[in-house]
Amino acid sequence: MHIVVCIKQVPGTTEVEVDKETGVLKREGVDSKMNPYDLYAVETALRIKEENEATVQVVSMGPPQSAVIIQEAFMMGADNGALLTDRKFAGADVLATAYTLSQGMRKLGKFDLIICGKQTTDGDTAQVGPELAEFLDIPHVAYVRRIVEVKQQSIVVEMDMTNTVETVEVLFPCLITVEKEIFQPRLPSFKLKLKTKDKDIPFYGLKDFSDQDELKYGLNGSPTRVLRIFTPVSTIDREIWNDNADNIANKLAKKLHEFKLV
Repeated sequence: MHIVVCIKQVPGTTEVEVDKETGVLKREGVDSKMNPYDLYAVETALRIKEENEATVQVVSMGPPQSAVIIQEAFMMGADNGALLTDRKFAGADVLATAYTLSQGMRKLGKFDLIICGKQTTDGDTAQVGPELAEFLDIPHVAYVRRIVEVKQQSIVVEMDMTNTVETVEVLFPCLITVEKEIFQPRLPSFKLKLKTKDKDIPFYGLKDFSDQDELKYGLNGSPTRVLRIFTPVSTIDREIWNDNADNIANKLAKKLHEFKLV
């Protein structure tokens, strides 16, 4: 069984500037880390590996320095890794990102299961996983909170639908996105760090893909643009109302209208 986990390097702080011309985050010189949700995806893959004959490969898209999170995945127990990196990939929105990842998956070859974190902390769209599955034309299940059973030809999972929990069986090859509740991620192993410190991480760019149309990647392939990103203003202003329920309800309604929230 071959499992591929998609991981991403995200800013380690909320104080990130945005390029006014392109609308993308300025990542240079900013402390970064593996997307927290992707840690749960890696852990899920490793748990499946421990109970089945499987190999775990991690794939990331980003600048060359993103290789550090692939090394972190090695320290957790991943077997192999690859980085999709090319200046032509820069500035990609969710659609262009998903398409780039799909081309990377086709380059890497056969897989049985792709696991993604539910979302990333720098975008919070939760769209890349499902879009990747659509580009690969494979079934997918989002918001997975538990692995019920891994069979020879399929996987059975519980899907958190907020008000209900659905149990579904999906045939391989397929993709799932996982919630934080699924497993507690393990810490990187110092022993594995020493063992994998010289492990090769291949880099792939546009020239390695079957589709080399530059209009489908990066800013060129992104139908959406971020107009503005800003840190919310923090305030500790507060009012305490002591009155009956009807009067408090009226005051609250006036406040909501005053703040243009309703």
